[in-house]
Amino acid sequence: MDVISEDGTLVEEDTQSERATSSPTQPKTVNALSPGQERKLVDYLEERFLDITRNFKKRADPSSSLPTLPAYLEATHHLLSLILQVPPVDPSAPLRTTLLLRLTGDVLAAVPGYVPTLDVLPLLLSWLADLDAGWLAVLRSQAWDPTSSTAVDARLPEGARASTPSQTERTRLRSLLIGGTDALEEWLERLDTSGAGFEMVLEKVGMEQAFNELFAGTLAEMGSLTGALNDPRGMEAAC
Repeated sequence: MDVISEDGTLVEEDTQSERATSSPTQPKTVNALSPGQERKLVDYLEERFLDITRNFKKRADPSSSLPTLPAYLEATHHLLSLILQVPPVDPSAPLRTTLLLRLTGDVLAAVPGYVPTLDVLPLLLSWLADLDAGWLAVLRSQAWDPTSSTAVDARLPEGARASTPSQTERTRLRSLLIGGTDALEEWLERLDTSGAGFEMVLEKVGMEQAFNELFAGTLAEMGSLTGALNDPRGMEAAC
């Protein structure tokens, strides 16, 4: 059974034998959260969302706990990992989708609020790669292993079902990812490149391809085409 620890971490109460034989590549038995567990999780996340938003808005103030992009990414990555651990079985599965949509929108809107620097870009790319992998897990109704940050197939209880994101939620997700990559492209133009184009600088440091392939896994899973920085002109309506 999944429980919420005192620090808000979603953990699973396995027997010692189950822990000894489990591995990230093996299917993971999942059970829906109880109403009490779900309520505690939502309350914790709501408090964390509000705290992050509050500190982001005052990021230029010395009292902010999120004055830099690395600090912001660290804080939100904890939420990403926690949300992905919500079991992919109804009635918990829709909650995971709702929470991840909220986090996705918040992060993609917040990143351009910081000053872009070359040294922080690898950290950002790693965060966005985890987000892409997380959405793939949600779209495929897979469970999430927080230790390895990888998706694993879910073994559902007899008679249980796992719903996937609705058409409306997929449309919302696509809009967030395409709008977010557009905003990131504009943000990258603010890099201090000493007169060179940011594309040339990214190519020189080996990050151009990674930015061009942002969310490629998620968009492909939904039947979407990607182009340079996920050019929306290459999108298809199919899901």
